[in-house]
Amino acid sequence: MLLVLVYLAALSPLAAAVNFGTTAELDFSDCPVAHYGQVYTTVYVNIISTTAAVCFKGPYPATADNDCVLMTGKTVVRGSNIIGQSVSDTGSSWHNSLQGLTGSSTCYANMAFFNGQNLYEFAIQFRQFGTQSALYIGVYTTGDLSVDVMVGGVSVDTYGVSSNIFKFSIACIKSGVYYGVNELVCNPDGSSVSCSAEGNLTFSPCGVLCPCPTCTVIGSTVVNFLNYVVSVPDRCAYTLLSESGVELLAVFRDRRRKDFSLLDKVILRLDGPGVNITLGPGLRLQVDDAPLSLGSLPLSLHGVDVSKNQTGVTATFLLSNYTTSVFFDGSTAQIHKTGSSNDTIPGLCYSSGGSSDEVLPEFSSSSCEEQFPEPADGTINCTTVTERCELLYEAPFTSCHNLTDPDSFIGACINTLCTYPAVDGLSHCQFLEAYVKACDFQTGDSLEGWRSEVGCSPPRASCQDVLCSDHEFCVEDVSGGTICACRAIFASEYRSTGALGEPTVCDGSSASVTLVGCLLEEKGIDYSELHLNNQSCRGQKDNVSHMVTFGFDVNNTCGMEVEHNNSQMIYKNSIMMSNSSDIITRHDIFNLDFSCFYQQPDIKTMSFRIKDSSVIQQIVSGPWNYTLTMKTFSDAGRTRAIEPSTELRLKQSVWVELKTDGLDDKLVAVVTDSCWATDLPLANSSLRYDLIVSGCSNTADQTVKVMGNGLGTSNYFSFNMFEFSGKSDVVYLHCKLNLCAKKGNTCAPSCGGKRRRRSARSQYEDGSSAFITMAWTN
Repeated sequence: MLLVLVYLAALSPLAAAVNFGTTAELDFSDCPVAHYGQVYTTVYVNIISTTAAVCFKGPYPATADNDCVLMTGKTVVRGSNIIGQSVSDTGSSWHNSLQGLTGSSTCYANMAFFNGQNLYEFAIQFRQFGTQSALYIGVYTTGDLSVDVMVGGVSVDTYGVSSNIFKFSIACIKSGVYYGVNELVCNPDGSSVSCSAEGNLTFSPCGVLCPCPTCTVIGSTVVNFLNYVVSVPDRCAYTLLSESGVELLAVFRDRRRKDFSLLDKVILRLDGPGVNITLGPGLRLQVDDAPLSLGSLPLSLHGVDVSKNQTGVTATFLLSNYTTSVFFDGSTAQIHKTGSSNDTIPGLCYSSGGSSDEVLPEFSSSSCEEQFPEPADGTINCTTVTERCELLYEAPFTSCHNLTDPDSFIGACINTLCTYPAVDGLSHCQFLEAYVKACDFQTGDSLEGWRSEVGCSPPRASCQDVLCSDHEFCVEDVSGGTICACRAIFASEYRSTGALGEPTVCDGSSASVTLVGCLLEEKGIDYSELHLNNQSCRGQKDNVSHMVTFGFDVNNTCGMEVEHNNSQMIYKNSIMMSNSSDIITRHDIFNLDFSCFYQQPDIKTMSFRIKDSSVIQQIVSGPWNYTLTMKTFSDAGRTRAIEPSTELRLKQSVWVELKTDGLDDKLVAVVTDSCWATDLPLANSSLRYDLIVSGCSNTADQTVKVMGNGLGTSNYFSFNMFEFSGKSDVVYLHCKLNLCAKKGNTCAPSCGGKRRRRSARSQYEDGSSAFITMAWTN
């Protein structure tokens, strides 16, 4: 306190002190006051309760745009004003306290405020230093003084004073935002704004004054560079970043649940060389369709540096004016960039809204937006999940909070784990791990030892280089090894009936059954230990689909057994586990019977056969000259074509593919407008059953599914086999197709109110309809 009094005593007044009460209008023309870019010769003082207001455009508050210094917290009743002369130059208390203060001052304007006992409470002093200005506030009694600086009626600076303080009374202004002198503001994208002591703004890209942010893709959530959280609602491919011929994509797929997707792989698309570099499941590297071995040494691929360690794969590349690195550990992707950037870069990593505009159909399945509702998982305790996710609010993570907001990661953690079970390595620890890595990118602080504090284990890339098929994903099994588990949507048709594979295929003198490899692996069954009645007859595993096929025929009966009953002759075999001579076993007993039968001649089989394997028709329609083919298949993947010898049962699912050749899919799409069945060859027969109406499945027949309609130059649909009651044994299938010019149009029909990425009505080319017919008989 003595220092303050000595300082005030050292000032030389130009005139006698002017005493004032609770309201005053003071003349400062002998030493004008500069306040945030404006110079004033009149100052207004108002004392209201515990607030002393020093204003420059009029009494407080008078005008909404007033410039004031409000000092609150001391009860004062009067004041004294002194205009004085003294030189304050380099080395003064002002210059020592205010970094960047360079000018000199020759006069001051000082106001002291007194309480009811006529004792000093506090004082405020203004000085100009050339183009710079500053103020000083000193407090003489115990207790803090709260200061609020107003410019144009808006608070631009607040602080507390317990003893004394020197402050600049200038600022930088941009778009109505005030930046304090020597203040550094880091924007969400890592760029920075700083205000110099001369009032000049400086803008810098990320990595210069502020660390560059990280875009994290985890589960079905993107925590982007702007700290927005974007949730992915489906199983499509999305753009994360796109600029200068380089596009970074994320592909989401289902795993354990049909209604929830997780990050599956990351694709870097390079338009220049025209290649796609994929960081896929199992940390596998793929260039276009060719897998590439990645050892301990980094590779350079078309300007992209790729390296791999025990935790994941990193790809580094130049995107416009900044370097970008992508780290992918098989379940989480983190994108980090350094250098200047363009604020308008498209993609989810910069999105402030929804995700639908970033869907990439060419990297997505035609049904990727189809929703599959599932009941909630009753084993999940969301309260416990929330508590574990909110560990990010606590130490040791608090040291990262200034630069890495934990709320986004906590929200992603809760959203995922309250819906999807904490299995297959997915737990709150994965989200904590991603947060720490984001913090490390920004601050260089890896929070060493954090895992032991919260009970998390170091990450393990247990599925490195494990190759699963497209309908599978890699997980650890109960023994600590790895298996390829089935994706939920693919497996649902088997699990709903308890089946382990496809129905038995009976073809003349042979029989076969195909089991789903991932269903076997989930049950801990090694297909190589399975055999037919004859142990030499083993299953053949497809290296791509991992489907396992067992079969026998008249030349290799494999222990086939023949049984008879009144109406059937049954050829039977069994798939079983090899006998073990060990005294213990860790495998369940496995035995699966399958058989084929022949009906006696006097029994109607009720099976159908297609008259032709496919129907091919040359179409000339307006400007289009193309070939239209209708083919049928017995599997959803459309790999097993139905031949004239193939028997089809009532209720059996049939897939019909309508495919064209000779059309440019960039210009035109094929829309199946309608398909219907008749009991006569005529398409306009009076007895008619609709399968597809106006491009959509017949809502009255739940077995009809239409896929890919209007998306390209082919599409397909499925239905369960039927016959006309009391009519002939022949069913004729007719389809009407239209061509749709893609430019400016949405060709996919809107069915059942389903959300589409575009909403324009489909426009068909005039005269472009085509008709095609196929016949079935039993």
